[in-house]
Amino acid sequence: MNFTFFFGTFFLGVLTVLVSMFVFFIQRFHYMMSLLCLEFMVLGLFFCSLSVYGWMDESFLVFVLLSFASCEAALGLGLLVSLIRSHGSDFFSVVSLYEC
Repeated sequence: MNFTFFFGTFFLGVLTVLVSMFVFFIQRFHYMMSLLCLEFMVLGLFFCSLSVYGWMDESFLVFVLLSFASCEAALGLGLLVSLIRSHGSDFFSVVSLYEC
């Protein structure tokens, strides 16, 4: 087994998750940026799980993660489209909890 691939992919996944968390906390004014950061986190988790489960020869669990990620992306995009149609913008400041 190639341990260089394992550690390189795992390090890339951890770095991806940390960078996306940093950007998620810095750029918190748009829903679109938040959704992109969440998808980037899922990509990092995919790299981590690909290295760990590929090393243990159980790579079918990676496909479960990918199916959940695609469902999450479709749900987030649908909510973003409905928010933009109803409020006209994707800013967090536009949405108020007191509106009906």
